[in-house]
Amino acid sequence: MNDAASESAALQAEAEAAAARIDQGQVRRKWLTRLGMVVIAGGLTFTAWYYLIGRNHISTDNAYVNAEIALVTPLISGAVTEVAVKDTQTVKPGDVLLRLDPANAIIAIAEAEADLAAARRRFRQAVAGNGALSAQVAARAAAIASARAQLASAQAELDKAQVDASRRQKLAASGAVSGEELTASRRALAAARAALAAASAGIAQAESNRISAQGELAASTAMVAGSTEATDPAAMAAMAKLQAARLDLDRTTIRAPIGGTITRRQVQLGQRVTQGQTVMSIVPTTQVYIDANFKERQLRKVRTGMAATITADIYGSDVTYHGKVAGIGGGTGASMAMIPAQNATGNWIKVIQRLPVRIELDPKELAAHPLRVGLSTEVEIDISDN
Repeated sequence: MNDAASESAALQAEAEAAAARIDQGQVRRKWLTRLGMVVIAGGLTFTAWYYLIGRNHISTDNAYVNAEIALVTPLISGAVTEVAVKDTQTVKPGDVLLRLDPANAIIAIAEAEADLAAARRRFRQAVAGNGALSAQVAARAAAIASARAQLASAQAELDKAQVDASRRQKLAASGAVSGEELTASRRALAAARAALAAASAGIAQAESNRISAQGELAASTAMVAGSTEATDPAAMAAMAKLQAARLDLDRTTIRAPIGGTITRRQVQLGQRVTQGQTVMSIVPTTQVYIDANFKERQLRKVRTGMAATITADIYGSDVTYHGKVAGIGGGTGASMAMIPAQNATGNWIKVIQRLPVRIELDPKELAAHPLRVGLSTEVEIDISDN
């Protein structure tokens, strides 16, 4: 009896173990079936997401905030007498940044004003001189008329002397005229001839003087012809010098060319700065953009004007910026480096290159949540409009 009971109990335990194994197998198959269904569902979901959304978007976290930074450089040299700003200070366009010593510029203005006055005086003198030269030309014409009259008188005297000399020469043979009278008549004839020659030379000299006076008048007239005291070349040159001096005086006050935040201020009170020296920078925080470095294979369908969404690490996913693709860089970062990489050895390994893509942001969103140059961002571009 005991052996039969023991055998029956063993058979029952074995049956129960077999049933338990069957139940466990069914449970395992059930969970595996469920897991497979979840995996299939996930795969289908990912496939649907990729074809509907994922393939139409590209993204990168290799993106940073950038801006067109304004460099403040003096246009003249001088000693700094006032520094009106400091680093991190916000300025508006036209705000005074610093002032230079204006003493040299003030002296230059005084010198330029004196030169302008002298140039205008010379022009007035030239205009007045034209009248005097015109009178000289008229006087030279009168002198010519006088010389011609003298020539006519000398010619008459010569004719008379020739007649007297000829008459006395004829009478000298009969003894009616003494030798002394004959000599006097000959002397008078020679004097008349010399007077005639002198009168002829006087006419030539008078005509030469008139030509010279006319030349001086023409030269003086040409100097002022078509000009006024304001348009005279010498006066205009002096006025330009005066304007340059005034401009230098205005440049002793250096103002902000754009609005933004002061950075890298490198000037102190009393320091002498030179023309073109960078003394500070201004970052336009309301006009920043994003430089997103995408892999070269991601850019096949990217075009200017495509929409983009941006999140910045400083604000996290709570703040999303919206922008548009403004342009794609003309070369990779490696090719634009000062010393581009050139691998001429045989162990070359291909490295995926990245191209910078500029993203312009919505100004209203920037005003609500300002960004600073250099901050890290994540960019996603919608390429479905391609």
